[in-house]
Amino acid sequence: MKIYTKTGDDGTTGLFSGKRVPKSDIRVETYGTVDELNSIIGLILTYDLPKSTFAHLTILSNLLFIMGSDLATPEDTNLVKYKLERIEEKHIEWLEKLIDKYSEDLPVLDKFILPGGTRVAALCHQARTVCRRAERLAVALKYNESISNNVVVFLNRLSDFLFTAARYINHISGIKDVIRKNDIELKI
Repeated sequence: MKIYTKTGDDGTTGLFSGKRVPKSDIRVETYGTVDELNSIIGLILTYDLPKSTFAHLTILSNLLFIMGSDLATPEDTNLVKYKLERIEEKHIEWLEKLIDKYSEDLPVLDKFILPGGTRVAALCHQARTVCRRAERLAVALKYNESISNNVVVFLNRLSDFLFTAARYINHISGIKDVIRKNDIELKI
């Protein structure tokens, strides 16, 4: 099987329902952003992480793949010839439990923090911002087409988890969060 099909040379791509849409379609932009997020998760996984965090991020990478398929298949379609996995409530609940678990070990957050600390924590913050973009796109898509609300809620929780994971990674590495300063001195 060749990797190139030439079917997209006209600027369209196929959804799992078989329908062809422009590559600029908001649905394509949304699942493309989820794919970008998953690539950053893949990069994070190349770093030395606690075994549990590595396992959690590996699960998340698989769930983001499911989400891409979910988004590439309009919710109201019955044209798919095989069982399609979708993001479910249980995935959201799992993320909430993870956030609570990671938060148990963290100092109370009473100030705004900036992205940074360790390299891998900074990558978690980058993943968080891409996740927020994916969430905004999913919300816009939801107003125009049929998608599961679980996708939007999952992305919202995932960005919270990535924020918490960044803090957790800094904490176990002995690095303090980068606190936003109110009065910055502009030096030259």
